[in-house]
Amino acid sequence: MSSRVMSVAGTFYPNSCQEIKKYITKFDAMQKTEVKPKFEPKAIISPHAGYVYSGFTANCAYKLIDKSKFKRVVVVGPSHRIYMKGASIALYDKYDTPCGAVPIDIEYSKKLMQKYDVLGFANDMHKEHSTETQIPFIKHYFPETKIVEIVYGDIDYKELALVVKEVLDEPETLLVISTDLSHFHTLKEANKVDGLCIEGIKKLDMRLLNSGCEACGLLGVKALISVAKESQVIDYRTSYDASGDDKRVVGYLSVLVR
Repeated sequence: MSSRVMSVAGTFYPNSCQEIKKYITKFDAMQKTEVKPKFEPKAIISPHAGYVYSGFTANCAYKLIDKSKFKRVVVVGPSHRIYMKGASIALYDKYDTPCGAVPIDIEYSKKLMQKYDVLGFANDMHKEHSTETQIPFIKHYFPETKIVEIVYGDIDYKELALVVKEVLDEPETLLVISTDLSHFHTLKEANKVDGLCIEGIKKLDMRLLNSGCEACGLLGVKALISVAKESQVIDYRTSYDASGDDKRVVGYLSVLVR
């Protein structure tokens, strides 16, 4: 069987199932305020930095999803290493994780690729941390699901939105849009810039997203927000919360969407 092999285990997240579970237990203990979904979510926006920095924020969203409602999770994230026109969808049989392999929904992946010309397959695109960092959370919270991985490059968000809309309309399917927010501003400036993203996502307002929002996965966020009905911001923080360095911070956000 072909595998989507791990490329950032041991760096962005532990290369040990036991250590991953320790992280998630720690994240649960860190959460002081109970948050309840205002609606039944069909998608989340989740960050993708190292777990020490953004894992808590990601976990805040994943733990709120009713795992009994989903049999498939589609993960969409930007390519940081490889240039590609369009997007690549993973055509492997399974996705390796430190906690065991997750089956890839190859039939659904091929269906999407055949329907949308913007989707192809490039093996090198699937050594990408923006999507891979989501998979241990999915394995933990949705142990019976299959997954689909889409990594996008040079693409019009409106083209990606067609794929996103189809996934949102698919029954028993959860969509994960992966993004971090601003990079390497001072804490004060990061909060200001990230505020534009947060307000744009809260209000489903593309104008705000186009007015200075900085996010490495902004195209994926735009694709989702352009077709979404409602959103609920769950957690926002920066790398300052973990590092104490307020000179060069990165912003992280998690959101529920339908």
